Amino acid sequence: MAVCTFTGKKGMSGNRVSHANNKNKRRYSSNIQSKRFFIPEQNRWVRLSVSTRAIRTIDKIGLLAYAKKAGIKI
Repeated sequence: MAVCTFTGKKGMSGNRVSHANNKNKRRYSSNIQSKRFFIPEQNRWVRLSVSTRAIRTIDKIGLLAYAKKAGIKI
């Protein structure tokens, strides 16, 4: 089970409901991607498991700013 490093998003469980209203357990997986980010301040690459929402935010405000906001040390 993958968990986003920044947002903490992970899969959920729920029911698959048929037309006859039969319920079976299923898993909703979150959209977690393994991605490499370059940190120019430290001149190095880091590989993180992040959600696609976190990738968009990192592209917008930068990796170190988002890590500081989320309280994560990189």
